[in-house]
Amino acid sequence: MTLLDGKNAIVYGAAGRIGTAVATAFAGEGARVFLAGRTRARLEEVAARIREDGGRAETAVVDALDERAVDEHAAAVAAEGGIDVSVNLIPHGDVQGTPLVDMALADYERPVVTAVRTQFLTARAAARHMIARRSGAILFFGGAAEPLREFEVGGLQVAFHAVEAMRRQLAAELGPHGIRTVTLRTGGIPETLPEDFAGRAELTENIAGKTMLGRAATLADVGAVAAFVASDRAASMTAATVNISCGALVD
Repeated sequence: MTLLDGKNAIVYGAAGRIGTAVATAFAGEGARVFLAGRTRARLEEVAARIREDGGRAETAVVDALDERAVDEHAAAVAAEGGIDVSVNLIPHGDVQGTPLVDMALADYERPVVTAVRTQFLTARAAARHMIARRSGAILFFGGAAEPLREFEVGGLQVAFHAVEAMRRQLAAELGPHGIRTVTLRTGGIPETLPEDFAGRAELTENIAGKTMLGRAATLADVGAVAAFVASDRAASMTAATVNISCGALVD
C-alpha cells in the first residue's frame, strides 16, 4: 500500500516548481490531488503529467487571496470525499536584492500580507472540513530562520516568521480535533532559481557549501518528505518543523 492511498490532497500553487514536486509525489503515493492556482494552462500541464504516470489529478483556478474562492473550492473538494491534506506553496511575491533602507513599503509588506492572508484562508478552509472527520494534515513551507548576512531578502523572513506563529497556534487549536500542522523547511533549493538568474551558479554553490552533506535539498527530496509527513505514518507529528536542509540548518 502506498503512503497516501485513498486520500484527497489540495496543493495550492501547484504549477510552481515546489508545488509540482509535492503534487507529483502525493499522486505517486496514491493520493487524488486537487491542483489549485491562477493559471489553468500550467495546472493542466502538471495534471497531464501526473495522469500519464497513472496518478489522479483535478485542476481548479483559485486565487488564494480571495476568501470566497478558497472556501468554495474547499467545499467542492470536500464533497468529493473529504479533505485529508492541504498544503499552500503559493509564491509570496517578495522582492530580493534591495537593502531594506532602499525598499519601498509596498515591496516590503507584500510577502507578509500575501503569506499571512493565503495561508490563513487555505488552512482555515481545510480545517473546517477536517474537523468533522477528526483527522487531517495541513502543511506549511518555509519556517523561521536567522537573519541572512549575504543576501537581502526584504520582507520574506518576516512572512516566514508570521506563518510559523500561525502554524503553532493552529496546532494548539486543531490538535484536539485530530488535525496536524507541520512546516517543511529547507536551506534553499537551487532547482527553483530562474535559469536566467545571473548569480545562479554562485548562489547554488553557496547553498550547497553551507550543508553538512555537501549538497542542497532537491525538489524530489521535498516531495518525498512532504508525502511522508502528510501520511498516517507521521500521525504523531504536529506542532513541528521538519528539517530537510541537508544539514544547512541545525536544530
